[in-house]
Amino acid sequence: MNILGIPVDGVTMEEAVHRVGTFVKERQRPHMVVTANSEMIIAAHYDPLLGHILERADLVVPDGVGVVLASRIHGRRFPQRIPGVDLMQQLLKRGQSVGWKFFLMGAEPGVAERAAAAIRVSFPEIQIVGCRDGFFAKDDEEAVLDELRASQADILFLAMGVPRQEKWAAAHLGTAGIPVAMGVGGSFNIWAGLDKRAPKWMQTLGLEWLYRLLRQPTRWKRVGALPQFVMLVLWERLFCRGGTPK
Repeated sequence: MNILGIPVDGVTMEEAVHRVGTFVKERQRPHMVVTANSEMIIAAHYDPLLGHILERADLVVPDGVGVVLASRIHGRRFPQRIPGVDLMQQLLKRGQSVGWKFFLMGAEPGVAERAAAAIRVSFPEIQIVGCRDGFFAKDDEEAVLDELRASQADILFLAMGVPRQEKWAAAHLGTAGIPVAMGVGGSFNIWAGLDKRAPKWMQTLGLEWLYRLLRQPTRWKRVGALPQFVMLVLWERLFCRGGTPK
């Protein structure tokens, strides 16, 4: 479904994991997986480069209640919401059973390593072949790419924030030698125990955004993207067809 110019795939969690599995096998070219929420799609609306990257992504799943609401406004409904942290967990689970190799890159120094340690507790046979933070200078990028290539990872999880993680992957994944990259935002912090997810009942009701706002009131500007997103989707539904005014 096209939402504000961004094609979002209406897949289930199982289908998304299966699709990533096909990407891992297709090693001839890199593949990008995006977990799109309303804030990201709003950013892409005003950032042509980000919009272009999302349009060309191999898999864009609906992460966020706003994107699911947008599907309803357009007269259809995505099968389910697929939060990035949940998709990451399911990929780790599948990866343990089939022998995928993972590289964790991003967050502040030490966080990726703490996340990897927690992941190994949950998935004792997981193959994590590299960890590093996301704070490196442009002059260090070639060394980072050498590290990625040497790891022979199958999936690269990037926790560098939107839009940096998507732009970095789009610019460098082709030379990193890794078939799949996925931006995971703050998921490393959750695995590392630095942040907590909302209670299950709030996740079910799509209220994780409210939980994060209550825990971090400084996020109010980011949450403010949701009503703007809904208004733009309503405008698109009522007055546009295929991005062209009626």
